[in-house]
This record gives sequence, C-alpha cells and structure tokens, in this order.
Amino acid sequence: MVVMAKSKNSNQKLSYISVPSQVIHSLSSTSLQSLLLSPKKSSRNANRFFNTARNPRFWFSVLFLFAFVGMLRLGFNLEPLLPFSPNPCFVGQPQTLISRKDSVTQMGLGSNAGDVRQEEEDGEETEFWKQPDGLGYRPCLDFSGEYRRSSEVIVKDRRKYLLVVVSGGMNQQRNQIVDAVVIARILGAALVVPILQVNVIWGDESEFSDIFDLDHFKKVLANDVRIVSSLPSTHLMTRPVEEKRTPLHVTPQWIRQRYLKRLNREGVLLLRGLDSRLSKDLPSDLQKLRCKVAFHALRFAPPILDLGNKLAERMRAKGPYLALHLRLEKDVWVRTGCLLGLSHEYDEIINNERKLRPELLTARSNMTYHDRKLAGLCPLNGLEVMRLLKALGAPRNTRIYWAGGPPFGGKEALLPLTREFPHFYNKDDIALPGELEPFADRASVLAAIDYIVSENSDVFMPSHGGNMGHAIQGHRAYAGHKKYITPNKRQMLPYFLNSSLPESEFNMIIKDLHRDSLGQPELRTSKVGRDVTKYPIPECMCNDTNTRSFS
Repeated sequence: MVVMAKSKNSNQKLSYISVPSQVIHSLSSTSLQSLLLSPKKSSRNANRFFNTARNPRFWFSVLFLFAFVGMLRLGFNLEPLLPFSPNPCFVGQPQTLISRKDSVTQMGLGSNAGDVRQEEEDGEETEFWKQPDGLGYRPCLDFSGEYRRSSEVIVKDRRKYLLVVVSGGMNQQRNQIVDAVVIARILGAALVVPILQVNVIWGDESEFSDIFDLDHFKKVLANDVRIVSSLPSTHLMTRPVEEKRTPLHVTPQWIRQRYLKRLNREGVLLLRGLDSRLSKDLPSDLQKLRCKVAFHALRFAPPILDLGNKLAERMRAKGPYLALHLRLEKDVWVRTGCLLGLSHEYDEIINNERKLRPELLTARSNMTYHDRKLAGLCPLNGLEVMRLLKALGAPRNTRIYWAGGPPFGGKEALLPLTREFPHFYNKDDIALPGELEPFADRASVLAAIDYIVSENSDVFMPSHGGNMGHAIQGHRAYAGHKKYITPNKRQMLPYFLNSSLPESEFNMIIKDLHRDSLGQPELRTSKVGRDVTKYPIPECMCNDTNTRSFS
C-alpha cells in the first residue's frame, strides 16, 4: 500500500512513502486507541499490566509503535521539511532543509524576495554580456575621385616592383603587410607577395599562403595595388635597391623623395622590418586603404578559417563566451621588466634571465619593477585578471577561451582563474583529436586560430597591450563595436594593492573606472599617432544614412 504525503502548498508536487499493507492492517485506529487511551481496569488487570511491563518485549513493541506513528505524522507533512532530489543518485553538496523561498518568507522579506534576488543575479549576468552602443557607425570606405583615377595607371604599371620581408609574430607580420600595401601604392609599384621571415623565437617557417588566403588578397586589392606572386623574368637579374633602416613614422612625401627616383631607375625596391616605419597619420584615402587591407583583404587561409570557426561554434554551443588574451609567457615578463608574483623562485629566474640578456628589456630600463607596475606597464597576472573579471560582473559560469602561449609557472599561474571560473579552455581543450596536428610547431598558424576564436567571442579582454589585442580591438570596432574590455591598469592597481578595501566597494570602484573602456566608439583623431586599424573612426567608419561600401 502507498501512503500519500501532501504539501501544505497545493501547487507543489506530491511526495509518497511506501508502507507494507499488512502493517497498516495490523495497526488499525481501534487497536491504537486501545493501547494509548484505554480506561483504568481492575486491580487484577493492573497487576497483569505491571507483570507485562516487566517483559522487555513489551517496551520494544511500544517504542516501535511510537516510532511508526511518528513516521506517519511526518509523512503527511513531509515536503516543506525535506525536499526530494530530482536525481536520487546524485552525490553532491547537501541540500538545505528549508527551501530558499520559504526561508526568505520566514525572515520577513516577503514571499517574492527570493525571486527578486534571482532576478538581480540574472540582471548582473545580462549586464556583463551587454554590448556597447555603436552609435550607428558602419564601415564606410568611399575613396576619392582622384584616388580612383590614379588607380587605373598604378595597376597597369609593369616597371616597378616592391619586395618586403616582414618579421615578428603573426600579428606583427599583419601590421607590416598592411603598411607594405600602402607603401606600394605610394610608389605606384606592384607588390610581390610578402616574404615572412623565420622568427628565432617562434621558429615558424610558414609562407604567406600558408596563413592567408592569397587569391582573396589579390582579388580584394585588384583596384588598388597589383599583387604578383614573384618577380617577372625581366626583373630577376635586377639588383634591388635595399633599405635596411627606414626611420620610424615616415610620411608619404619622405618615401617618394627617398625611393621613387632609384626605383624608376632600378625597377625593384627591397624593404625589411616595416614595423612602425610608416606614419600613423596619412591622407584619408591611404588610411582607408589600410582598413581595406586589414579588415577585408587579409583573410586567413581556408583550413585555418574553417578550424577557427569550428572552435568558436563549440565555445558558443552553450551560450556566450569571453575570449581572454593572456600575456603570461616567460619572454613577456623578461621584456617588460616585470615579475609575475608567483614565488621568489620564479622571480629569480626572470631577474637572472634579464641580467644575462639586458637587450631584451624593451624600454624604460631605469624604472624599478614597482614603478613599472604602478605605471600600468606590466601584464596582469592570473589573480589580477580574476579580480578584474569578478568586479566587472562576470558570472562564475562564464565560459572563457584563453589565447596565448604556455604561461610561465604552468598551471600554478592559472589557478586563481580556474578556481573562480572553472569553464576555462584553450584550443587544445576544445579541438577534436587530430584537428591541430597539421599545424603542430607552426606558431603563426596557431596564433591565427586564437585570433579567429577571439574575434568571434561575445566579450574580449587582453591582460596586456600588444599587436593581437590592438588588431582585435580594431576588428571588433569595425564589426559594429563588439564588447572589448581595456584594463585601466594605471588607475585600478592602487585599489588592487589596498587589502583593507571591502569587496563591494572595490567592485563598485573598478566598474566605475571601466565604464568608458568597454569598446565604445572612439575617434582616432582625438589623439595624435593612433593606428587607424585600431581606431577606424572617422576615416573608415561613418554613421550617416548614406553609408557606402568600399570599392
């Protein structure tokens, strides 16, 4: 037989306790009353009772009956006290005896206070994923009439050719390829497909077509610059004009005065190391050309693009995700003059490496580590990234894709992050067996995969500035100002060092410091020397009703 236990709340589900029917039949209400409420008997009956009471079996029966009655009473009011787990085999943290809603009601906060609190938590999660207001800005690459007319002459020229050798990691190479196209346009020369120099750190021997879609590159730029795969036979024996040390931030006028006469005479110009050699402030048409190369022409090769998009889809399969570019590699700590803060042992390794190779320290060698930290020149470590994300409202169940090389200190360097945000993955975690094997030991290709997954994320944040962070910032702006968190290190670090600050106050301060650092539209012209591929407004984006596509 089954005894039904019904909750006081008629809207809640019914719970059931199985009781053997023969026990129920043997314990009728009449027999219970005769045991508990029987009137006084004669003295003979009394003596019989006391004799019976001396028998241990009697007391055992009484205890059994009282226990059974207690079980029956509990059964008729069971659900408010002891909720059943929807999964009876689940082994986890013990459930509370009183439901959250009932406990809030008993505390005098109202019957719907629990719902309000849940709505507040959901609201915080929604706020974290909220995208900035793009103010209607859209890509707008409308070249001038003069640019179009000169294009007809430039793309037909067969006399002048520009050779370039680009160096560094994949994102640094991207920047140099962008400027190589612009320099070819300034000189009216055809651009030979850039040569990717093998970097001593990365050890990647990939060629241009291994990383980028060469056919697409040529097609998109067909009306701007002629792109050729190699020098024609007429120029193979030509001794190129070589410039090894182009000054920083040169103007188009400087380039023409320096190279054009010799290029017309010799036919071939060879340039190396174009990083930051071309001025960031160029005429409007050349700035638009920069955007056209960076955001349209430089598309990754199909195998890389396919795998990157697959990984991004897997990350989004369970909702929005955050991409985090972690700069925790050993060489980053050495070059920046900073310490990762894990232990004295790790700090000694970094200091010794810097003493052995002082040329690795990039700038401001006269500053102490503490001064660098307060000036915002150091990467955020794992603990600081975790505290920043929590303060900005990232929910604990946030799915995080982290891009970057192996962190110095291994898993220990990531522990503060993985403890607080357990859904923490990189490409090795979400790729299927064998998917990454074709790209093993090819750092530039792996960096390209990180770029694709990061660009497709709902929110992106770098732990330190760098070429990848700058490129993705511009890409996300050009795509409609997708959320991009720029850590305000210089202003927030004093609060990180203040251990007496309550967490609620700390969170409020950090949120306020980053209110305008979430990827909102920002004019490049508001600060001299900004890269248009990082800040594409106003040269490459407009917000009027007559937005036109590039040509």
